[in-house]
Amino acid sequence: MSLITITSGIGSGGMTIAQLVSNELKLNLYDDQRLQQEAVDIGISSEEVKDFDQKAPGLFNRILSHKPQVYLDLMEALVYEVARRGHGIILGHGSQFLLRDFGCGLHVHIFSSEPSRIQRLMDQQGISRDAAEKIICKSDSERKGFLQFAFHMDWNDPSLYDLIINQDKMGTDSAAKLITDVAQSQQIKACSLTALYAMERLSLLKKVEAAILKNKISSQGFHIDVPERGVVQITGSLNPLESESGLLEVVKGVPGVLEVKSEIVVPELHDIG
Repeated sequence: MSLITITSGIGSGGMTIAQLVSNELKLNLYDDQRLQQEAVDIGISSEEVKDFDQKAPGLFNRILSHKPQVYLDLMEALVYEVARRGHGIILGHGSQFLLRDFGCGLHVHIFSSEPSRIQRLMDQQGISRDAAEKIICKSDSERKGFLQFAFHMDWNDPSLYDLIINQDKMGTDSAAKLITDVAQSQQIKACSLTALYAMERLSLLKKVEAAILKNKISSQGFHIDVPERGVVQITGSLNPLESESGLLEVVKGVPGVLEVKSEIVVPELHDIG
């Protein structure tokens, strides 16, 4: 099995390389469009993910009714959902950071110089040099802002990647072949069931957290855990103005939840002060 994350800036040829690797290894390619479909498949409404992209909250356009934390929880749930299968290619969306400790993944960064990116974009889209420069500058700024907001990380940090490829020197075909060869090595293909189950539990946890936020339930006083497949455990205290039954109903309604174990305490109003 091969799970690959590919990170690249616009005009770096990352999508083309990812498609070549996908075709060669017969792996699903999870770009924006495919991730949106995955979201619908796991029970997230299409309305919630229609603006799914990689922009910081200040630049969101109608993303989840301007609820960036809900958006991030859903995005993490999707990345973990794909990762638990142990195979596929994920493009961007902070996947190299979210899966940094996931032993089943190969994290790749495609580098290309700015002049090469500009020329590639001009050729692909038939636009002027000035227009290409502005598109690249805007895209890089938004991506940097998103990753700083979401993960406090620099997407150029080499420690996030197992393989960094200079597209200018390697070229598209050679870059794709290098990724394919590395992905097929025994060290990368080896993937334990323990790691896959961990991703499954993380995916469910993020879906539950997103559902609680979406329903405007304060989670400040309680802790949520997914100790085993399909089981959600909630411990702590609940705001006395909210109902335990309402919280449990929301959690039980999350796709994938089979059982909810509650150790919630609801303080009396006169105990608050």
